[in-house]
Amino acid sequence: QVQLVESGGGLVQAGGSLRLSCAASGRTFSSYVMVWFRQTPGKEREFVASITWSDSSTVVANSVKGRFTISKDNAKNTIYLQMNSLKPEDTAVYYCAARPSGWFRYDYWGQGTQVTISS
Repeated sequence: QVQLVESGGGLVQAGGSLRLSCAASGRTFSSYVMVWFRQTPGKEREFVASITWSDSSTVVANSVKGRFTISKDNAKNTIYLQMNSLKPEDTAVYYCAARPSGWFRYDYWGQGTQVTISS
């Protein structure tokens, strides 16, 4: 059974940091792109960052560039989202997803982890 399991969310004050994890299991993801999205009630899902498993190339949304970093640990089959200088507008449910490289169909999704930033 393929699973993406997010963890690391929580409540922090503005200016603080969190590191989210997405543990992937159940198949080989070497040909996949791993993506972090976030969503708040009443708003569309927003792309945050992505990393290609095969070559570690990354893309980061302008809204978080310079504050968020995406990375991976091959040995643990886990991707991370390091979030620094957090702002109240970063409050959202953060989701991990996986799509085959070259496709825009997302095959797998995690359950999400809540991130709340207090001002």
